[in-house]
Amino acid sequence: MPVSPVRLNHAVLFVTDLDRAERFYTHVFGMEVAAREPRANACFLRLPRSGNHHDLGLFGVGADAAPKVPGGVGLYHLAWQLDTIEELAEARRTLTDAGAYTGQSSHGATKSIYGADPDGNEFELMWMLPRQHWGEYENAAPVEPLELDAELARWSGVSTAGRITATNTGEDNS
Repeated sequence: MPVSPVRLNHAVLFVTDLDRAERFYTHVFGMEVAAREPRANACFLRLPRSGNHHDLGLFGVGADAAPKVPGGVGLYHLAWQLDTIEELAEARRTLTDAGAYTGQSSHGATKSIYGADPDGNEFELMWMLPRQHWGEYENAAPVEPLELDAELARWSGVSTAGRITATNTGEDNS
């Protein structure tokens, strides 16, 4: 019988400078420190709207650690879902201001911008179309240019991430 998780609960990254990485994620993502573990040179961060204990763990491994190899085996990126297309546009401004913006694309059912933290760990910030509008993208994930202004005009005010709750209420949060 296969294992059947509900969703990814958290991710953990090795970083060269723990303080620098913590500043990046608290400033750019608005995360708060949920816990620190000095013996492991680690901190655990929570997203502001999360009901989770922590969404991201950071373990400082020092400046002498082997660098990330682009295109090498291992984690490619983390994807963080936003609730509205307006939040995606604001995220692009925030990443640009932080010098962390690396690009954007449309994947049909999702609209995405990309960035990298100070250690080169890539991430995606994405907004998903309402489920009933996936249409031809039900079983496709193209990589196409993102026309964010057009998407803002079309989807302004549409919330799709749903409510995150600490307990399963049985409600459909899509």
